[in-house]
Amino acid sequence: MISLNFLLYLPFGMKTILLFGAGKSASVLIDYLVKKGPANDWKLIVADADLDLAKSKIRNSERDVAVSFDVNDEEKRNQYIGKSDIVISLLPPTLHYTIAKDCVRLKKDLLTASYLNKEIESLRSEIDNNNLLFLCEMGLDPGIDHMSAKKLIDEILEKGGKITSFISHCGGLVAPESDDNPWHYKISWNPKNVVNAGKAGAVYKQNAVVKELPYPKIFEGKRYVTLSTEEIFCWYPNRDSLVYIDAYGLNDCATLIRTTLRHPDFIYGWKNIVDLKLTDETIFYETDGLTLMDFFKQHMERNNFNEWLEIKLKKQFEETQALLNNLVNLVKLQEDSGEEKLRSVDDMMMVNEKGNLQKLDMEDVKNNAAATIAFKMHESKLTLRQLFYLGMDDDKTFINKGRCSAADVLQFALEVKLPLKETDKDMVVMMHEIEFELENIKKKIESSFVLTGDDNQRTAMAKTVGLPLGIAARLILNGSIKLKGLHIPTSQEIYEPVLKELEENGMKFTSH
Repeated sequence: MISLNFLLYLPFGMKTILLFGAGKSASVLIDYLVKKGPANDWKLIVADADLDLAKSKIRNSERDVAVSFDVNDEEKRNQYIGKSDIVISLLPPTLHYTIAKDCVRLKKDLLTASYLNKEIESLRSEIDNNNLLFLCEMGLDPGIDHMSAKKLIDEILEKGGKITSFISHCGGLVAPESDDNPWHYKISWNPKNVVNAGKAGAVYKQNAVVKELPYPKIFEGKRYVTLSTEEIFCWYPNRDSLVYIDAYGLNDCATLIRTTLRHPDFIYGWKNIVDLKLTDETIFYETDGLTLMDFFKQHMERNNFNEWLEIKLKKQFEETQALLNNLVNLVKLQEDSGEEKLRSVDDMMMVNEKGNLQKLDMEDVKNNAAATIAFKMHESKLTLRQLFYLGMDDDKTFINKGRCSAADVLQFALEVKLPLKETDKDMVVMMHEIEFELENIKKKIESSFVLTGDDNQRTAMAKTVGLPLGIAARLILNGSIKLKGLHIPTSQEIYEPVLKELEENGMKFTSH
């Protein structure tokens, strides 16, 4: 480990940024801080349990330093934090409170990309009393979503508009050119967070009704959204949307939903993962010497997989058969009908998915029925394809992780089977749908951006998580952001300059 003595010989006036964590989301942040260091007269210290990883991230910078120590070592933590001017934590959320308490005691500003939790919230009065700035949720989602949404909301409210519906979508996905597996997904961020997605359930407001979904219901059904690029995704509700009512100033809004985007096949497959209890956190399996196939065999037998699969496939077959019968009957009806009867059928009215009456087009009905049948057949095959892809028939890959839960093994399987390869690219998609009334006229605005990563290190996820943190650190150190207290980035003082610089780095929203 590198000595702390170098901190004693910093040039007068040079500031120090201390970054905890050099993982997947840190690459672009470190690039930014290293590049901006000379012009802004700061030094970066990257602290990570893996010294080689930390060194690789700062590359050949002679100005900046990589260090390694146990984050639970209070003396070392205090030494590094005490000599720094601002601290950024990209550690797992469970460790933020440890860092935050030190920052309060040592009077240091703190930035994180994680959700503001109750532990950090409990420090609010101490943060205020010490005239500090703790800025949480300063990444992608949460982070850029807050800033871009609040900018739109403030602009509408300033014109006298009344917002009636706000839906915000965000997804870390695989770019189309790197999409080569039945999950249509690859790991671009902490895989543990992928495994735990949805476990807290979800709360949101839709048409003035508060809805609460427990974990098993999160991935149920398909909720489609289409981008302006005509790409189709599905969404599931993300945590508690209602906590942002006050922060966004949307007390009178009838609909408020924050979502996560995924490919439709991922939503379908992850519902199966949940139903099969593969995200269960009970320590049950001894994995030393166990292959993925061995684990799946044990787990599936324990959870009646054969019975589950039989019921699932039988239901899909029956639904497909019923649709096929209806389609055959529909074609026969047209063949048997005379011109007048055929015209009367074509002139029938039906209610569409939005509740509006529309003329019934028989060709559309037939095409839709055929497409639905094809989709049901696709899902029937997909059920096993996705499980096999995660290793259900893999007798070569040994887990060797000691005693584990099913969730631990699932995380291992995701890391092994769904990695971003060296030349793979990920993709971040964000979209806001806002309905409002202005001068008694109903209006809607959709604002979105799509960003593709460079490779498996400089990913779109690393850019969108890291750059907001780096930009905020620069603005705080140079005095452009003077805000104090405990905040998320919904203040104009934060979002305007940060969004401006993000746009210069390719994160430009287009609205229509």
